[in-house]
Amino acid sequence: MKTCSEKFIFESNKEWEPAGEGVTRQIMGYDGQVMLVKVKFTQGAQGYAHAHYHTQTTYVASGKFEFTVDGETRVVEAGDGIYIAPDVEHGCKCLEAGILIDCFSPMRADFIGK
Repeated sequence: MKTCSEKFIFESNKEWEPAGEGVTRQIMGYDGQVMLVKVKFTQGAQGYAHAHYHTQTTYVASGKFEFTVDGETRVVEAGDGIYIAPDVEHGCKCLEAGILIDCFSPMRADFIGK
C-alpha cells in the first residue's frame, strides 16, 4: 500500500471512484497522519450511518445535506462544517446535489487501492 500521495493532485488527472449509490469520491492527498477526500453526491443519495476510529472534519463545498452525528440531526449547506469525533456514528442524506470535503486523521487506509 502506498503511504503518501503525490505532492500535487490535479482534479483533471484523478478518476472519481464509486463510494455508494449516487456517491463518488476523489482522494486529494494523504500521508499516514491525514487524508483529504472530495465526495460528490447526487440528490437523494445517502452516506449510510457508520462509525470509524478516525477523527473526521467535513466542509460542505456545495449542495445541501441532512447530517446525523451522534444522534443529532441538522441541515448543512455550502460553507458549513461538521466535526465528527472518533467512533461516533454519523451519516447523511443529500437534499441538493453537492460536494463534501472530508479530512480524516489518521488517513483512511481502507480507501487506498479501491
